[in-house]
Amino acid sequence: MSAGIYSSLADLVALQVHARNPGLSGRQPPTSLLAGRSASRLRGRGLIFEEVRLYRPGDDVRRIDWRTSARRGEAHTRVFAEERERPIHLVVDQRLGMFFGSVAQMKSVTAAEIAALIAWQGLASGDRIGATVFNDAGSETIAPHRQRATVLRLLGSLVRHNHALGVNRGIVPAPQQLDQALADILRHATHDALIVLISDFQGISDQTREFVRRLARHNDVVAILVPDPTMQLPTHLPNSVLSDGCDHASINLSTGDSGDVLRKLVAARSAFVDRLRRELDIPCLAIDTGGDVPRQLARALGHTRRAPP
Repeated sequence: MSAGIYSSLADLVALQVHARNPGLSGRQPPTSLLAGRSASRLRGRGLIFEEVRLYRPGDDVRRIDWRTSARRGEAHTRVFAEERERPIHLVVDQRLGMFFGSVAQMKSVTAAEIAALIAWQGLASGDRIGATVFNDAGSETIAPHRQRATVLRLLGSLVRHNHALGVNRGIVPAPQQLDQALADILRHATHDALIVLISDFQGISDQTREFVRRLARHNDVVAILVPDPTMQLPTHLPNSVLSDGCDHASINLSTGDSGDVLRKLVAARSAFVDRLRRELDIPCLAIDTGGDVPRQLARALGHTRRAPP
């Protein structure tokens, strides 16, 4: 089996070596796409009430409990502790449209690696990990738990859905499954969850936008777009090898009608990326099929600096 066409359980498990790297649920540096403007800032873990005690110099005056202070004749303050965990729910696209790649691997493989990486990082941070993995026929939902067994179950689901992809397998494309997956999440994620949508977002509709708006009212929602590098509007389009996992074909994309058609497609897809960020009104990262998902995610979050030109 050619590397990059299908994911393997061993490869997804191996991504746990990056579990201690900063992930989506922690504080973001100023350079992160999830920091800056308030609409793109993650809530982070919430606060839970611990106790009321006597006010001490240096305590936040905004947390003074005025009723208790008046009743006892001394200033008292409320003490809160950061929640030790929060649910992270991954929504992972494994539809037929994700079975494409022109560089290192398929979009479906990249999506699986992104989900595995975020799951391991969330587990290391003490978060509860859950997921909805969907394809053109349906979806599988895994309830959030703070257990390694839950992450392994998620990885197994990713591998099964990933290996079910392929041409000439009778798969009927179903763009509406994206909306169906979001509808399922609305029934499971009530509040204060981090919901990560991992997809190429083909089939986005007015209903998609409404589902995302409803989810974002009481949760943090982040979109991770999985494009192919051909979306980057390159000035030179090289010869490429396309594969469906069984057969291979070479095509010259730099000249002739095929190059012109692809350039138009690339321009349309680039416009789609901009529209996606604008219309969903949520943070949107892009991790492409060029490989090295941990490094790409770290760069997108501003945790590493780009090499100088």
